[in-house]
Amino acid sequence: MKQPFIAALENRSLAELRRIPKSDLHNHAGRGGNLKYIEAWANITIQPHSGTFASLGEMQEWFVRSVKSHCPGMEGYLKRIEAAFVQAADDGIELLALSFGIDEIGSLGGIESFIRIMDSLRQRYAPETAFLPELALDRAGNTDAIHGHLDEIFSRQWFRSIDICGPELAQAIRNFRSIYRKAKSAGLMLKAHTGEFGTADDVLEAVVELELQEVHHGIAAAASPQIMQCLADQRIRLNVCPTSNVMLGRTKDYASHPVRKLYDAGVSVTINTDDLLIFNQSVSEEYLNLYLCGLMSAVELNEIRECGLRSG
Repeated sequence: MKQPFIAALENRSLAELRRIPKSDLHNHAGRGGNLKYIEAWANITIQPHSGTFASLGEMQEWFVRSVKSHCPGMEGYLKRIEAAFVQAADDGIELLALSFGIDEIGSLGGIESFIRIMDSLRQRYAPETAFLPELALDRAGNTDAIHGHLDEIFSRQWFRSIDICGPELAQAIRNFRSIYRKAKSAGLMLKAHTGEFGTADDVLEAVVELELQEVHHGIAAAASPQIMQCLADQRIRLNVCPTSNVMLGRTKDYASHPVRKLYDAGVSVTINTDDLLIFNQSVSEEYLNLYLCGLMSAVELNEIRECGLRSG
């Protein structure tokens, strides 16, 4: 009997794909829900963005104008987090890594209150989903100020991983070394955004400087056989987000996505959503897109799915 995920892809059945366990390991929590869920709550219609964004700034402007404006304030923020958990349950996400910023913790009254609220939302809306919360740091942030929050945050042993996101050229990655040493001592998995807009060398530098175990995006590594070999040898996994890469102009289309080269080079990869409220493609849809364009076979995509489920 054919493996169910393979059969679902070959049948081009989104409904079947949604019933099969998957992971979403790169998902910004406040942007991780489904547009239709927000539309129903706010009683509005949101027109998904078509075409590509010229920059991260333009993407953020669209999100604020088209989505966030309809769910403002604390009520709106919590509704968007709720939407991310609902989406995970609806799409068969068995393993979910949602990332949260330090400012989000403060907006809910501190770490104790924040943890209580997030755990309550997860238990109510995605009780069968294993939750892997991730602390996301701003690449442009003041590293001294970040240090001032870490002892309290890490003492709760709630976050499972740490990430740096935002414009890759905002400051040198080495400025975060001491933060990552502290995170490593606290037992967190070490991840960072790199190689989304930068170069293959940037990916390697981040891996070495921060002792990364995973890279969010990292697709620029596909330009260097040597660096891909290094990633494969060190078993550094790349959490790839195909639609995000297409809509931000990092690759022309699904059929030319670098995940093919990375996979062929033996680099461990997973498929993820990044910002579902912006890019409007679920994990199931991401897999189907890569299959329908002919980039990867159903068997290969199932291997990637199984790789994601071995996380945590």
